[in-house]
Amino acid sequence: MTTKIALVGVGKIARDQHVPALSASPDFELVATASLEGAVEGVPGFQSLDALFAAHPEVTAVSICIPPVPRFEVAAQALRSGRHVMLEKPPGASVSECRELEAMAKQADLSIYATWHSREAAQVANARAWLRNKRLTSLTITWKEDVRRWHPGQTWIWKSGGLGVFDPGINALSILTEILPVPVHMRAATLFVPENCDTPIAADLTFAHPDGAAVSADFDFRQEGEQTWSMDIRTTEGDLVLSDGGARLAIDGETLASDAVLHETADEGGEDKAPLGGEYHRLYANFARLLASGETDMDLSPLLHVADAFMLGRRVSVEPFIE
Repeated sequence: MTTKIALVGVGKIARDQHVPALSASPDFELVATASLEGAVEGVPGFQSLDALFAAHPEVTAVSICIPPVPRFEVAAQALRSGRHVMLEKPPGASVSECRELEAMAKQADLSIYATWHSREAAQVANARAWLRNKRLTSLTITWKEDVRRWHPGQTWIWKSGGLGVFDPGINALSILTEILPVPVHMRAATLFVPENCDTPIAADLTFAHPDGAAVSADFDFRQEGEQTWSMDIRTTEGDLVLSDGGARLAIDGETLASDAVLHETADEGGEDKAPLGGEYHRLYANFARLLASGETDMDLSPLLHVADAFMLGRRVSVEPFIE
């Protein structure tokens, strides 16, 4: 039996990833959308959740893809109406509002899922398995992309709560918090903020590791040409490179075959040929499992790192950003 689901926000990520994943999902049927801009062909569209729920009371779950700042009110409304909630990353504009949503869901006996799509990249589980018993000496994250290419016209990214370069950078932090066998915490941050923006266009981060390993990250939204989403990981027992946002993995210079499995269970969820291949299929499969078990997944560890970066960050003013 499929779950009737509604999609809130029909922007780029919804069109590129959520709609194809839902179309292919055996667990969900997309029956309606709520969006002030954008629509899905063949699916009824509404401009408010109230109108959507009135017309489609059979909807029992909502997937929310609007920007972080207005997300809390929409998610809270869905929970108050008795619907399960899935949240695009980042799950909210603040840690405290995410905690409040989690409490609301638990009180109402509903499932809520803070998704981190990069954790579902093809080689992330293998990287975690390989690192499980290794002693880390260094880990360097390089996450550089062209904001004009990947986020055209998304002015909300540059406003307070929009995260700036941390919108993609949080993907790296979601992988970091997934693969390391021990947690790290933020030690220092430098945030490079355009004169006409509230949020950073680049960031240099340094983390404290309990065993003294050197852990750092270099995020930049100004990368032209080749795009880079990689982690260079050194241990006392060998080196690992995780590249293409977690899709590729090499150990001591040897690329791991795409179908190799170092972790305890085989990959679940469909694959596809699109960018972020299979990640959103697996997110919806995870959400289906949460609904079936009545559980909640609101891991906020990547968002906590972002919050710490903004608290500790030394701000450096740079030239204005003009799209």
